[in-house]
Amino acid sequence: MTDGDYDYLIKLLALGDSGVGKTTFLYRYTDKKFNPKFITTVGIDFREKRVMYNNTGANGSPGKTFKVHLQLWDTAGQERFRSLTTAFFRDAMGFLLMFDLTSQQSFLNVRNWMSQLQANAYCENPDIVLIGNKADLSDQREVNDKQAKDLADKYGIPYFETSAATGQNVEKTVDVLLDLIMKRMEQCVDKTQASEAINGTASGKLDPVKPEEKKCAC
Repeated sequence: MTDGDYDYLIKLLALGDSGVGKTTFLYRYTDKKFNPKFITTVGIDFREKRVMYNNTGANGSPGKTFKVHLQLWDTAGQERFRSLTTAFFRDAMGFLLMFDLTSQQSFLNVRNWMSQLQANAYCENPDIVLIGNKADLSDQREVNDKQAKDLADKYGIPYFETSAATGQNVEKTVDVLLDLIMKRMEQCVDKTQASEAINGTASGKLDPVKPEEKKCAC
């Protein structure tokens, strides 16, 4: 795909405490490599990737294929950058909320990040995936599987254990978040069509969604 040759522009935001592995996770996803020498992110950084998204029908039948341009925003975890990073929350359509499986404190702080999200995201119930990173460091683990799953169930969001070092579940995690976002957008389109039909304003034809018009506050 060339520049501008895509159907949707989707912005994802990675957030969590400093040192949980957000930068290495995104680098593994976009470049399929592991770089253990990344320095702490200052403020905001981002990476990009083009993917093909295959839509499926209600009965599981194959649907349309869309070209998606992903912008993956990498936020600083330190408190002193919090006002800067929260300013980007409303522009993001989905969130990769990450903690470090070898740090109980980073897991406890997930609740604080959720509060920040609920206060600053584009809607009260944004699409979020909870990520327990550094799954390869099993001998240093401080957060057990049940703790993390219980918290994810409490918030009603998916949970994955990942490793930027080995690539475990990295691509799958982003794919699941993208699928949640695309399905939400599809529901918004369906609601718009239904409303237009009820009000007698439907044209019988849906204009394609422009890349910059894809956010939904449903």
